[in-house]
Amino acid sequence: MGPYRLITRLDPPGTAVPCRRFVARTPDGARTVLLSTPLPGTDPARFAAEATAARHLLGPWIAPVTDVAEPTGAAGVAGSADPTGSAGPTDPTSPTGPTGPAWYASPYVPALPLPVALAVHGGPLPEATVRAVGAALAEALGAAHSQGLTHAGVSPAAVLLTADGPRLSCFGAVRAAAADGEPRTGLPGLDPGALAPEQASGGRPRPPGDVFALGAVLAYAATGHTVPEREELPPALREVVSSCLARDPADRPTAGALMASLAPPTAHQTVLNSAGTLLTPGWLPGRVIAALARQSAELLAAELPELPEQTVPAEHATPARA
Repeated sequence: MGPYRLITRLDPPGTAVPCRRFVARTPDGARTVLLSTPLPGTDPARFAAEATAARHLLGPWIAPVTDVAEPTGAAGVAGSADPTGSAGPTDPTSPTGPTGPAWYASPYVPALPLPVALAVHGGPLPEATVRAVGAALAEALGAAHSQGLTHAGVSPAAVLLTADGPRLSCFGAVRAAAADGEPRTGLPGLDPGALAPEQASGGRPRPPGDVFALGAVLAYAATGHTVPEREELPPALREVVSSCLARDPADRPTAGALMASLAPPTAHQTVLNSAGTLLTPGWLPGRVIAALARQSAELLAAELPELPEQTVPAEHATPARA
């Protein structure tokens, strides 16, 4: 795709994901990236426009968007002011845009999607890990909300765990928090337990919906599913996670308040840096760290797949010598 050649999929087959993700590399081996593409049934022009909007999202807990496919022609211009791609027709059942597949790239670092991390660990993650993940992602969402953006695709699979902290990915779902864009009741591949009630009923994505989704992510990390009974949650996390999952958006905390609840400031830290202070050595379980190291080693040793041989049209073929 574009200047990259795919090496492997990041997500196991059959996993519910907001977007498809691959590890890819340039033919000369100089750059390795995480390449994200839309799911079938997703408008590729919208995907490209929303991924372009995500270039404005910056921060240590964001998987930065550094490269976006730029389709040209009558339809699907990446970065268009109209995220619906109304400049021309596209096939909404195909992830392919008018001039090729839609995709965007982020710099590759060894990473495990949250569901894979739970599988590797053998069950729910420790409370300290859940708090660190929650505080960092709340900080990331707070930065997005302050720029008038709503992610609208936060789910367990959209969260990547790396050695130095979580990363929020799958920005083909980024949505301006203003009134433009038609309502959507969900995204293909989005865990229904992470969908806020007001969005499930057709409302436009708003920041409180992201907070609800983050609460579902924390519930998943702590229990193994996004819709637990209150008693299943660890006692120390019960109140904060339950507040995120309130049905009334007005009863949910803001992203900033959520970060402060998960990592209360002390005399030596402030709300602005509280997320990073939880990412101390040992914040990730040993099996997850081992899996990250194994992934890194395997990709360093991976060879690029051979390009398929091009078929020469018969009229241009060189006749065989007798």
